Amino acid sequence: MGGHLGTGVALELDSRPDVEVMGIDLDPPRRFLRNAKFHRVQPEDRRSTQRLLREFEPDAIIHLGVYEPHARSNPHASHDRSVFVTEAVLEAASKLPDLSCIVVRSGLEVYGRHRGSAMCPDESSEIRPTTRYGRTLAKVEELCRDFERRSDVPVSLIRFAPIVGPHIPSPIGRYLRLPVVPVGMLPDQPFSLLHSDDVPRFVLAAMDLCASGPFNAVAEGAITGSQAARMGGKLPVPTLGPGWILARAITGLLGSPLPEHGLELLTRGRTADSTHTTATLGVTAEYTTSEVIKDLHEWAPVSYLEPNRAA
Repeated sequence: MGGHLGTGVALELDSRPDVEVMGIDLDPPRRFLRNAKFHRVQPEDRRSTQRLLREFEPDAIIHLGVYEPHARSNPHASHDRSVFVTEAVLEAASKLPDLSCIVVRSGLEVYGRHRGSAMCPDESSEIRPTTRYGRTLAKVEELCRDFERRSDVPVSLIRFAPIVGPHIPSPIGRYLRLPVVPVGMLPDQPFSLLHSDDVPRFVLAAMDLCASGPFNAVAEGAITGSQAARMGGKLPVPTLGPGWILARAITGLLGSPLPEHGLELLTRGRTADSTHTTATLGVTAEYTTSEVIKDLHEWAPVSYLEPNRAA
């Protein structure tokens, strides 16, 4: 509940008069919530997570505690934290008598971008992750599918496109706002994104329908790295092969480290087919991919107020 995505979902639920909400996270929510209850819990604290869920006895669980490298967690801790929290949530869920569904954050990275793979995979496409984050998501999905088979509780796996917004700690969002943006040279492949404000729409639709299975959540349209940079008045620098080693080192020093799955997105592209999601959940993204990039670049910089010297 403490991250940008969890806070957004909690705000929507908090406005429903007939819903009682409880959330956990390592950081407190970023907005004022009138009725929702929050508990500060470290991702590694399984006992507290399980105890709080058993005491609250929810009939629905929204599990967004999947950590993207270089977002809210470093690459080394993101996998362990994601798996620890998922195992703790599912262990507690197995003892909840009235649980009707679980909604879980996943991502398009589970499909991978190996040679010969579909450029625009749908939910029936094979899962063959080719990055660390993709393998983390695949492990989370495997745990959830095992739980669903044992318990008969429907689990929605929302495979989000890379989530970007002006206020979310997104690695690719920070990267694209650099003054100089290294991009793919051969080829500069298109990719799709999803605005952070659209995330609650997919999550709550899956929860309300108690939907089961994977669902691709993707904004309409696609864009290349060079196009995304130019939209913000940035300078795209075509990069190839060993040049990425230097580029990643420099952008890391500038405070915008490019994780493995971000490099894959820029050089091999990342899109998906969301037809099944639209037909089943009845929801689509309000922002197109181009609008996501436009909103990212239009975010005003911080303006510091000077002290009143006369006073």
